Parts: sequence; C-alpha cells; structure tokens
Amino acid sequence: MKVTVLYAGGASPHAGWVAIDELAQLLAQYFGAELLSPKPVPHAWPRRVLRPHQIRYEPLTSAGGDVLIVVARGPGDLGLISAIPDCRRKFGKIYGFVTDSYFQAGFVQDTALFDAITVTAHEDVAFPAARFGIAVQQLYQGADCLSWVPRRLLPREVDVIGFGRTPPSYQAAFSARFHPAASEHLYLHSPLGNLAGPSVALERGMLFKLLQRSRISLAFHLLVEPQGDRPRSMMVTSRWLESLLSGCIVAGRRPVSRMADEMLNWPGATVELSHDPQQAGDEIEALLARNDTLASQRRSNMFHTLSQHDWRHRIRVLCALWQLPEPAALRDDLALLQQVGAMYAPVP
Repeated sequence: MKVTVLYAGGASPHAGWVAIDELAQLLAQYFGAELLSPKPVPHAWPRRVLRPHQIRYEPLTSAGGDVLIVVARGPGDLGLISAIPDCRRKFGKIYGFVTDSYFQAGFVQDTALFDAITVTAHEDVAFPAARFGIAVQQLYQGADCLSWVPRRLLPREVDVIGFGRTPPSYQAAFSARFHPAASEHLYLHSPLGNLAGPSVALERGMLFKLLQRSRISLAFHLLVEPQGDRPRSMMVTSRWLESLLSGCIVAGRRPVSRMADEMLNWPGATVELSHDPQQAGDEIEALLARNDTLASQRRSNMFHTLSQHDWRHRIRVLCALWQLPEPAALRDDLALLQQVGAMYAPVP
C-alpha cells in the first residue's frame, strides 16, 4: 500500500503545533509513507480579504498512490491537498485528522474532496458532515509519549513553569510574587526562544527537559481572559498532555467539557486554581509546601498519559476507522509503550 502524508510543519514549523506535526511524522514512519509539506504562497490583498482562510501553496510533485492522509492543525490545512495537482484522481482515498476542528469558519472547499476526516470534539462532527457531505468521526488529540516520557526521575528544581499562553492577570500576579529575591520559589515562563522557524524542533527537547525538572505546570482553558476575536473551545490542548507526561502537577483552570472529562479522567489529574490570581498564588505555594507528598500523583499522571494519550493509540484507531492495515512496527511500539508505562504504574 502506497501512502502519502501531508502536513504544514515541515515548511512552516511553529512551536504551538509541534505535537501535531509529530503525528504526521509517526504516520510516515509506520506506513513507510512519502512525507510532504507544501510551502505557502503569500496572498495578494484582495484574496486575503475574500478568502482569509484559504491558503495557496507551491505545487508539489507526487505520483499519487492508494492513500493520502492530511494532518491538519486546523480545518484550513485540509486545503494542503490543493498543492498536489489532480490529487483526487491520483489517490484512491483521501483522509484527514483535524485538530482545531471547532473553528468552523476555517473549513475550506477542498474539504469536500475528502473521503473521511476526524475531528477532536464530539460537538464538531455535525458541521463538516452536513456542509460537505463526507464521513466525519471523532478522535482526541495525542502526544508522542514514547519519545518524550522521562526514562528516569530527576530533581525538580523549577517550582512553577508556564509556557505558551498564560492569562495576563495570573502572569502579573505570579511574576510579582515569585520573581523578587525575597521569594525562595522559581517561576519560569516563556522559556522558548523562537515560536517559528528551523530552531523549533531543536527547542522541543529543551522544553521537555524543563518540564521534567518542574514541580507545577500551569494550564488554563482558552476562555480564561481570551484575547483577540477568534472562536475558542473548551479543548484539552497539547500543553496538558505534555505537562502530565512529564510528571508535573498541572494547576490552573481545567476545560469544562466532555473532552476534559474523558481525557483527564483519573483522580488528581489537575488542580483547580481560584478565579482570583492572588488567591491562586497562595494555592500554588500550598502545593509547593507539600511537594514531597505528591510523588504518587506524578507517577499516576505519567502512567495514565502513556496508557491513554500516545499518538500510537490514535494511529491504531485511525487504522480501524479508515480500514488501513495496522503496521507491524506500530504493534511493536504499542507493546513497548505498555512496558514503559508499567514503570509508572500506581502501586497497590
């Protein structure tokens, strides 16, 4: 079976999307697939106004094959197939995995060319199915846990880490509390040097090393002090999975959604902070004071993330949904994943 995988991250790497790009790379690895990432072409201003979510790409050369899989950061990335001329004629089946599927305005007309797509939230199934007349199934986001789980536990010398978006009022309160010399605690935020460009993949390892040495990782759902006017969702994003996988205690404001209930489904998976940032600072200090008692929770977080949320679990589901043969290497790595998870299994 000849498979081609399309994704945006090769041509346009971004720190916020690396976890999704890793799915594309794993799919290419397991299926021995051609991995392609078309280069965007800048829009002239009339096109930007009339079709703001439709991106043009430089053409790609592909002979086609049995299956084309698009790993889409958002619905607009389903338009990546336009980079392959006559893609519908060249491929027997075209499938897509859509991450930010709540962003309905981002779905492009190319969506109608797909045989089936998956969306990350149950409530996102109906819109593309009705609009484009294609098969739509639900599948949660994952992470490359097997690659990034700590193989041994290291001293956690960073007290609190906040990476990516932290609500401004909490950021101000925690900075004022923890940065002065009088505080014994270390609050590390925004550790990434570059959000985009060729250094993103290299800095990925730095981020995980920091998380694996951190006691508490902050995570807030997208409706806490939202900025800008883009639609938002109560979704569980990569930072939750990456922090839990690293053995952090995850504190902040958990999404209120079916997704959060089903994905973060073990006791103590998250710690809810107060709506008042000053009081939340007190709660952070209380957690830090009992750090030595949280070892079992750290192990539980790693175990459940490995057991439930590795991309390999998702790839197995995709094989069933799209009637693809399950690669032998995938079965081998799922067995290895189980072995690694056993290292962190809760002690009876």
